[in-house]
Amino acid sequence: MKIIHLCVSCFYIDGYRYQENELVREHVDTGHDVLVVASTETYLDNLTLGYTAPGDYMGTDGARVIRLPYSGVAPFFLKKKLRMHNELGRILETFAPDVIMFHGLCGWELRTAARYKRKHPDVKLYVDSHEDANNSAVTSLSKVLHNFYYRPIIRAALPAIDKVLCISQETLEFCRKQYGIDDAAMEFFPLGGKIADDSSYEKIRTGTRAELGIDPGQTVFLQSGKFDAKKKLVQSLRAFSQLQSEDFRFLIVGQLHDAIAEEARALIAKDPRITFLGWKPADELYGLLCAADVYVQPGSQSATMQMSLCARRPVIVADVPSHVPFVQGNGWAVREESDLLRAFAQIEADPGILDTYSRRSYEIASSLLDYRRMAKRLLT
Repeated sequence: MKIIHLCVSCFYIDGYRYQENELVREHVDTGHDVLVVASTETYLDNLTLGYTAPGDYMGTDGARVIRLPYSGVAPFFLKKKLRMHNELGRILETFAPDVIMFHGLCGWELRTAARYKRKHPDVKLYVDSHEDANNSAVTSLSKVLHNFYYRPIIRAALPAIDKVLCISQETLEFCRKQYGIDDAAMEFFPLGGKIADDSSYEKIRTGTRAELGIDPGQTVFLQSGKFDAKKKLVQSLRAFSQLQSEDFRFLIVGQLHDAIAEEARALIAKDPRITFLGWKPADELYGLLCAADVYVQPGSQSATMQMSLCARRPVIVADVPSHVPFVQGNGWAVREESDLLRAFAQIEADPGILDTYSRRSYEIASSLLDYRRMAKRLLT
């Protein structure tokens, strides 16, 4: 089949493990003819979003990538919000896809995709949504855009859309309230990950633990991300440092923002059980997740949580609605630093519970988060 992934309402970052990358890889690996059309928004380094030049190249995810500039006469700060790309209609007609996966619900070119679907009714048009009340319609400008720009575009396109795929329970609620999308038009389609078979998992876990010098009896906690105050890394380290077990280790993967760097580095320096590994590419991060015993994410949400479940990790995560499907007998939902301390203490008292929680994480991931299954879903 011919499948086009449209990333003109969101960023597309070559070689990462974001949803866009993983679905593209799965479609390429299963022999489909895949094209990615993206804006110029990407990471210029591992920390900040920026903009690259327009171009046409073979991407690291295995598909051809066309990057389009923003169109229109508005200032750039507004053009990147309006998300207009004049060439998209021509590209759709030339490529003639069987399936359109439109990533990111909010943007002008949803009109173009819907117009192509109406002209070619046998084509499947899926649109995913990552929007929720935490990240959308928050500032004054954003509220104006969502109410008077994105909403009319979405409402006009809805009859042509086969399904709006929402990544979380909070996204489902936001789409219902903000855009007036009926439940029947939406589907829960969470961020997922790769799930290794037993043999591959054990090989990755054993090899990575050996590289890190982790003894068989040690319990390893891992927290990852671009650490600002919302990620609550400092709270994790303070709680962890109150425990005395010499069999505990805490690995930090990512980058420290200036707002928390001084305090975080002081806590790291005080406790020899804590290791800061810096930024790691996606494949190395997956290996580290397999090697760890518990994934810790008490603050703002991250796609790494889903990746950790796919790596069979028990979790300690923020107690928010979007995490409810993923914390079901496999970990702890926490609100305060004291909740973190209680979770750590429970593991210290009964580390054997992690084997049971690991099996449960694997069951949840296999049921909800397998990108192989999710990629197939887009073909029906």
